[in-house]
Amino acid sequence: MPPDTESERIPRVLGNVVLMSAASLFAWILTVLAGLVLLVIWLMEYDRDFQSAAATRLPVPLISTHALLGLGGLMAWGFYLVTDAEQLEWATVADLGLAVTLGLVMAARWIGVYRAYAAPESSLARVITVPPERHFPRPVIVIHGLSAAATVSLVLFTVFFTGS
Repeated sequence: MPPDTESERIPRVLGNVVLMSAASLFAWILTVLAGLVLLVIWLMEYDRDFQSAAATRLPVPLISTHALLGLGGLMAWGFYLVTDAEQLEWATVADLGLAVTLGLVMAARWIGVYRAYAAPESSLARVITVPPERHFPRPVIVIHGLSAAATVSLVLFTVFFTGS
């Protein structure tokens, strides 16, 4: 049964806004954690000396800017949730747009590497040099991509449709 008065409706709306904001925060945290796993793998496998044999398709400025935008956007979103400052809200949306654009560029480049190079095998007899992003585990990439899509959806819904 719908509430009869405006005062009965307000707590339900505020509860939905808080729930949506918290869900977007947790989705963003999951996205950043999965992204940090991928960044650590990339850093462990990246070697400047072997770039002539199997050059990375994810240049250092691209991957580091994407990571910094993801972390910076998460911090801005957290500050926005605490302060409810409209400037942080729009800064977060802009940050998220840039991070998603760079993420899609990196995903397209990773797909090319994934298709071009066979999976590295552990063999003592021969060494196969592949770009560092070929070592990314597919489940982590899928988790990162799905949680990023959820983050974008939840943040945009919170900003544009909840009227907070």
